[in-house]
Amino acid sequence: MRPFEVVSPFSPAGDQGEAIAALTIGITAGDQYQTLQGITGSGKTFTMAKIIEMVQMPTLIVSHNKTLAAQLFREFRGFFPHNAVEYFVSYYDYYQPEAYVASRDLYIEKDASINEEIERLRLSATRSLMEREDVIIVATVSCIYGLATPEIYKKMTATFSKGDTIDVDALIRRFVELQYERNDAVLERGRFRRRGDTLEIYPAYLEDAYRVDLDWDKVERIRRFNPVSGEVFEELDRAMIYPAKQFVMPQDMIQSALGGIKNELAQRYEFLKNAGKLMEAERLKTRVEYDIEMLTEMGYCPGIENYSAPLAGRKPGEAPDTLIDYLPKQHLTFIDESHVTLPQLGAMYSGDRSRKQSLVDYGFRLPCALDNRPLRYDEFKERLDKTIFVSATPGKAEIDQSTRVVQQLIRPTGLLDPEIQVRPSEGQMEDIYAEIRRRIAAGERSLILTLTKKMAEDLTDYLAGLGLKVRYIHSEVETIERVEILTQLRQGAFDILVGINLLRAGIDLPVVSFIAILDADKIGFLRSLTSLIQIIGRAARNAAGMVIMYADRMSDAMRDAIAETERRRTVQMAYNAAHGITPMTIQKAIADILVRHAVEEQDAAATSIEVLKKSYNILIPAQRKQLVAALNAEMLEHAKKLEFEQAAAIRDEIQRINELGKV
Repeated sequence: MRPFEVVSPFSPAGDQGEAIAALTIGITAGDQYQTLQGITGSGKTFTMAKIIEMVQMPTLIVSHNKTLAAQLFREFRGFFPHNAVEYFVSYYDYYQPEAYVASRDLYIEKDASINEEIERLRLSATRSLMEREDVIIVATVSCIYGLATPEIYKKMTATFSKGDTIDVDALIRRFVELQYERNDAVLERGRFRRRGDTLEIYPAYLEDAYRVDLDWDKVERIRRFNPVSGEVFEELDRAMIYPAKQFVMPQDMIQSALGGIKNELAQRYEFLKNAGKLMEAERLKTRVEYDIEMLTEMGYCPGIENYSAPLAGRKPGEAPDTLIDYLPKQHLTFIDESHVTLPQLGAMYSGDRSRKQSLVDYGFRLPCALDNRPLRYDEFKERLDKTIFVSATPGKAEIDQSTRVVQQLIRPTGLLDPEIQVRPSEGQMEDIYAEIRRRIAAGERSLILTLTKKMAEDLTDYLAGLGLKVRYIHSEVETIERVEILTQLRQGAFDILVGINLLRAGIDLPVVSFIAILDADKIGFLRSLTSLIQIIGRAARNAAGMVIMYADRMSDAMRDAIAETERRRTVQMAYNAAHGITPMTIQKAIADILVRHAVEEQDAAATSIEVLKKSYNILIPAQRKQLVAALNAEMLEHAKKLEFEQAAAIRDEIQRINELGKV
């Protein structure tokens, strides 16, 4: 095994070293669950990387959305250039699951657009787990959905070596069994071709292809080459080809499972008939018999995953194999942003079950389709070895499970958590006006959080009437306009942004020194302890950061959030005093944000753009049009989530591609 090695010019700073040491001790002592409670800007990702280096364990990092996963993938790939850092997220650009709405007698057929580059990255992840131990997988909740069993996946390979005598026709049949398509004209990912005594195959998980030169039935040479330019990279002694799909089965297992599928069909058919559901019974019989015929003749059928349980020999209700089953028994798992990720993991099973139950009840699927599912939360936990929850605001579930909670409260920059004050709601507008004026004089920006869209709009009108430069932002603002609003805030086109839920990383601006929270004492999600602490963190980028809560009483959430912030400030000030650190706002960060497309902060969106671009040839008008449509959809999704920087970068890329189309 190649050792995990962090490559970075930085060393642990602040209390990173203490956190790394404490969590490493916990892992080696056998602690199953620990929590890293790290404040915004404390370098939690670097801490995670150093822990991996210390314990030398294959690692799974689970994030709650693709964008954050892409950011983590980029960072860990930079930290571990000599190890296998892989990306495993849903490969759909668009996905409409199969469903039946009984109240409207509406059947919705499955419709999906698969991103070929993300599919390649997923296949690369499973392949790395088959061949290496120094593997780090950055994944979303996609990691709890079913795949082929690792044992079957490992057996489903085609291996050949230089000097071997082979049956070429048998090898070609093996490629087909591995779900590769033959195309003697064009060599594309997931396809192979034969030209005389040369056999070429483009593995679905690689960016390069293999060329096998034959002398009748003897392998003379094996070369790895660029399938576009034809450039040869290296000579090989041996090649192993893994499947082109992540759900594959050998033909003999498919044939042996067909009997069980036929028996289940017969039983379900009789059940529906006896229940008086004759139409549903005939519908099911027609659909399943067609699938059986396809499986018999082709070894595959649309929706084959719905038969995954009988094909894999699983009993009804038994959990499917997932990416986690590809990891060694001894591995490390980080649950990033655990206060969001854990609830998401727990919710997947119920939603999937509800949708499929309707399909089963009305004769669209056999009951075995219910076992093509994500893991339940208890099944997910059973498969983990050593787990570290990572969050600035871990929930009760994480804390209660953890044998130790390690806090990381010191920012390498020396910046403190902001000062907090509570002021009465009576006269709050006059008070806010005075505070904003002070910030404007200092060249700083302000954020104001309301509870409703109407309040945000009315407050914006009121402040504008006082001669202030102010804008509002909420879900009804056009998505493209949201991008422009945030850009203008950073450029100083206006001084105040009014909104409802401004917790996204895109709002982390050093120029924001003042946050006003209206109705801070109201009980609800937007004023919960977690939300308040997250809001307070938005002002932690400026040395003069201040948060004022306007309320008529002190709620429990307010009291706890203030106490926690004051505790952190005390620790941070003591550390700065002991080490002679003077907190200073990072002035450079403003320029960095404005030119994200050219710097590191933009890499998450750039990664998404590159992933899409590799799936299309922009020189072909039809494919260029498809690429622009896909980029538009991704841009709108980022903007909808208030991920403005990513949306802006994709918008600029769309404009560039459109300009190329005019040339």
